[in-house]
Amino acid sequence: MRDNLRSCHGRSRHTERGFTLLELILVVAIIGILSAITLPRVMGYRQSAYDALAKSDLRNAANAEEAYFVSTGDYLDCSDTTCANQLPDFRLSNSVSITMEASNGAQPTFLGTASNVKGQKTFRYDSANGGMTN
Repeated sequence: MRDNLRSCHGRSRHTERGFTLLELILVVAIIGILSAITLPRVMGYRQSAYDALAKSDLRNAANAEEAYFVSTGDYLDCSDTTCANQLPDFRLSNSVSITMEASNGAQPTFLGTASNVKGQKTFRYDSANGGMTN
């Protein structure tokens, strides 16, 4: 019966082995190379997402600033939590810092800036020039 098992599988149980150390090292090296190639790209996408969040918050704050102007007749000077608390329907994301500077003269305007602590860019909104400036 043992001879039948050997002939079916081509080798005996005593000759079966696992992976060699060289094969395992080669697999680990390949995984390391692939992760070294993809990690910078993933981090770049992450930075872009943080920057997009700051830009989105600034656009939302500008819309809320316009709504505030319609109800009060003036733009609001504010930053971070003050903007989040006083601008109508505006929610500031956790890692975003925002500042709105109002000029309530004969021609009222406002300037807004926003950046994400984890991002790389600072965005500007100028109501006198029609919106985002960069």
